[in-house]
Amino acid sequence: MARVAIVYFSGMGHTHLMAEAVAAGVKQVPGTTVELLRITGEQIQQGRWREDSYLERLHQADAIVFGSPTYMGGVAAQFKAFLDATSSIWFQQRWKDKLAGGFTHSSSPSGDKQGTLLYLAIHAAQHGMIWVGAAELPDESGVNRLGSFLGVMGQSPMPADGQPKLDPGDRETAVRYGQRIAQMAQRWVKCLD
Repeated sequence: MARVAIVYFSGMGHTHLMAEAVAAGVKQVPGTTVELLRITGEQIQQGRWREDSYLERLHQADAIVFGSPTYMGGVAAQFKAFLDATSSIWFQQRWKDKLAGGFTHSSSPSGDKQGTLLYLAIHAAQHGMIWVGAAELPDESGVNRLGSFLGVMGQSPMPADGQPKLDPGDRETAVRYGQRIAQMAQRWVKCLD
């Protein structure tokens, strides 16, 4: 059984919808489990992220998918606090050879989302993780409409009614990415057995 964990922060709810879509894709692959771990502001104390139970659950995963909205060209401060807290894991090399992936969302078409994905990929590389990129060609249905291959990007205008919504193509891209991560995790687990 391959285990996938999706750890993410969502401020307005869009990144949460993307996390759910990635999880829906993972669930479509038999023999794979998925766990959503949402970072919240309450987990940050005196500027430091603290939630040991999350770290234990992430240690058990075969693949970790990171998700953050893009704020001012990078990851959200709350998610950065979580990433910084993993330095003790880095010293122990606890995530070495795990699979990794990432996704992001912003309200503008570019929003410098590539910077967020690069940051997540570099973080994974520092841990010795193996990054899994998105593998969907852009098509007329809206899949990978933003043309991202490092990870999944989503874009939605700020909703007037305050209710977050995902573009259907972005949602489908995230679902397919979840499937890809699950399939890769299964192959990776078999290789390690």
